[in-house]
Parts: sequence; C-alpha cells; structure tokens
Amino acid sequence: MNNKTDLRSMEVGVVGLGLMGSSIVVSLLLAGHPVKAIAPIPEDMELAATRIREQLTHCYKSGLLKGPVHVYEARLKIAEDYRLLKNCDLVFECVIEDIEIKASVYAKIAKEIRTDAVIATNTSAISISILQQLVPHAKRFIGIHWAEPAYATRFMEITCGAETCADYAEWIFDIAHQWGKEPTLLRKDIRGFITNRLMYAVYREIFHLVDQGVATIEDADKAFRYDAGSWMTLMGIFRRMDFTGLADCTAILKTVFPTLSNTDKVPSLMQKMVDSNARGTQNLVGLYKYTAKEAKEWEDAFAMFNKDIYQLASFYPSEKNGVQFKVVPLT
Repeated sequence: MNNKTDLRSMEVGVVGLGLMGSSIVVSLLLAGHPVKAIAPIPEDMELAATRIREQLTHCYKSGLLKGPVHVYEARLKIAEDYRLLKNCDLVFECVIEDIEIKASVYAKIAKEIRTDAVIATNTSAISISILQQLVPHAKRFIGIHWAEPAYATRFMEITCGAETCADYAEWIFDIAHQWGKEPTLLRKDIRGFITNRLMYAVYREIFHLVDQGVATIEDADKAFRYDAGSWMTLMGIFRRMDFTGLADCTAILKTVFPTLSNTDKVPSLMQKMVDSNARGTQNLVGLYKYTAKEAKEWEDAFAMFNKDIYQLASFYPSEKNGVQFKVVPLT
C-alpha cells in the first residue's frame, strides 16, 4: 500500500466544498499538502474560493499560518473535473448525507484515482461498512470524521468499516498527528461512532429534564457548560473518574442509572423545532431567541473560542512520553 508520510509531496483531494469541506481543505493546506478540491455542484464552485480565503485569513489572524495567505492558496486547485484527482494519495468525500449522491460521487472518484489511493468519508451518520460497498476496493475505504472548524479543532475520529484494511487505518492515524489532531481509531464500525453516541446520550437526558419541567433550557446549559465543560478538554470522562477517585462510583451509578431516560422517542421539544423549520442561529429560530446581531455575535465568539481552546489544548496533549492512546471498543 501507499505509505507516504511527507505531506508536502502527498496530494490530497476533497470532494464537496460546503462549510465542512472548505474547512477540511484549509486544515490540509495548513499541514502542507497540495490540495485538489472538486466542486460537485455549481454553488460550491461559486463560493468555495471565497470561503476558503476567508477561512485562511481567519487562520492568519489567529496565528495559525507560518506565512501569508497567498502561499497556502498557491497549493490549492479548485475544479469541477474529477480528473484533477488522478495523482491523489487520499481523497475525502464531504457531500450531503444521501447514499445515492455519495454513490455517484464515489463512482466518479474511483474512475480517476490510482488503485492504491484511499477514499475517506466525513460522514457522521451513515455506516462505514455500508458506504464501502459502493466503491471498487472496499479495503481502502475509511471514515475520517472531522469537527467544525476542521483547521482549529483537535478532534478526529477514524473509523474502519467491516472490510477496511488495518494498514490504511494505521497510516491515516499516523499522519493525522501531522494535521495537528489527537485522533481516535475505532476498529469496529458502530452506528454513531464514538462522539455522536456520547453526545446523543446527553441530548436524550437533557431533553428529558426539560420536558419533565425539572430544569429550564438555560439551567441545563449552564450545568453542562460550567461543570463538564470546565474539565473535558483536559482529561475526558474515564480519566476524570480516575482523577476524582472511584470509591463512590458504584453506589452512585446504581442510584442514578435507573432514573435516567431510556426513551427511543424524539423529544417533543425537538419535534416542535423541526415542525417550525427551526435552524437556530442560521435563521434566528431555535431553542433560544436571537436577533441577527446576536447570531453574528455567537458566530464571532465561537470562532474566537475555537482559536483559544485549540491553542490551550496543545499545552495538555493526551499523548505523553510518546505513548499513543487509541480507542478500541470491546468485541
């Protein structure tokens, strides 16, 4: 298999240049890759260059670039023609979560790339084992789930499908560190992967508390933000339990677990949001009320916070003394 590790000589492709795809392009440019970006829809072609330039400018202002913006832009080519991918060692698919659309995109990618190139999907919802059946060589298909913004977060979830070759997963895991990530490697494909399963468990309980009138939306957010939010970037859940001591855990879990929600129904509050076409800060209709000014302030605050937390996390990496911690589920 291809085992390149010199990012400057490793061409990488990105297909789909919406907000997430553009953000991934920027992250790869920061790492040193020559990037070939494919715009599968006219809107991507119209907006991608401007969006990527704005994100690179934000990186420059945040101190994430080692040179001027134009140096990074020079390593980027944007086109609608999939033949641009012919020399890529790795191609990311970042289109919408529609299997038929993804299948069409994979066919176009596979037609142009080398036989040793890896195809990766940024999906957070569809099984990798299902998607890899849509490509000619399932063993070189893998899930690489980024967080937004890709260039200013350390999260990365690498997920193997049932037929993914472990060598490709290890290769991605190794070079992900050069992308500035602290990746997890999930060798067994499970619905929702790691991060979504954890967060949806929280979503279910927090909606339950609000639906039952136990807490307001504001208080539930404050409790999560100022307790869990104060330590999660540093240590994660299991290390937190070690840090606080394990003596009382059994008694607490026996007491609390039976009281937690185990519903499989969509919360009534969320259904109300869906029925009213709520999109939060995007259309000013959401769980909170927003003016256009407030929505912009939240967008700016999130950008600044991501810059600060990205830099802060670098002082407290999860890897100490060369030891790499990989998340491998029990079979």
